[in-house]
Amino acid sequence: MGLTKLALRFAAPFPKVNSFNQYLFVGPHPDDIEIGAGATVAALAAQGKNICFLICTDGRYGTVNIKGKITEQELIATRRDEAVRSAAALGVSDVRFLDLSDGGFYDNDELLRGIAGVISDFKPDVIFAPDPAPESECHIDHLNTGKAVRTLAVNASNPGIMKKLGAEACPLKAVAFYMTAKPNVYMKTTGYLKKQLSALFENHISQYPEGCPDRDAIGLYLKLRARDFGLRSFHITAEGFRMLGTIHMHCLSEAGI
Repeated sequence: MGLTKLALRFAAPFPKVNSFNQYLFVGPHPDDIEIGAGATVAALAAQGKNICFLICTDGRYGTVNIKGKITEQELIATRRDEAVRSAAALGVSDVRFLDLSDGGFYDNDELLRGIAGVISDFKPDVIFAPDPAPESECHIDHLNTGKAVRTLAVNASNPGIMKKLGAEACPLKAVAFYMTAKPNVYMKTTGYLKKQLSALFENHISQYPEGCPDRDAIGLYLKLRARDFGLRSFHITAEGFRMLGTIHMHCLSEAGI
């Protein structure tokens, strides 16, 4: 470890995942939060934390695994219902929707303003969203959502900028990126992996019906990831995030490593 990174670790340590009270989890699609941080959500809910889910797009094009004909409007309604039921299975009752079109068919300013409005209303201490800069991510909604949250994370406490977005300032304390290749903090999820898998596969049926190859692949991935992150953090299972406190969000480039 270089001297600069060592100095950063002592001068500006990364926050602990469970050190906040208000948690906003932002998902590009109705099932992304469960995949990226479902066990963490369940663990935080069990600790009595105040949690809000924000789903940005309506998932109207998530039809790959659906047999038979279904209209876009029918799938939108189905996925909204699945999202609410899945959140409830994790212990979350506050679920909000921006209802933007799946597939990136929206104005990014509309996405930015929509998320800003929920930040203004819910006033989170920390926001969770997909990592906006992984090399392998190709889905436009994941990238757009992560970039929007990254922009708002550093500006949420600025009254002038938030006013430009039609929202009020919020004294945000941190941002945490899930689906990241570079986690720097870990959340102990021992005892909550089963709840994560149940919430995902027993509720998001339109995406993961019985016999669907994605169901088996993602299920195995989540189990192995939980154990890998558990080994890294000396727990049985864990989830990893790239978390930045307010001091890490600009100028301190080493904080992203």
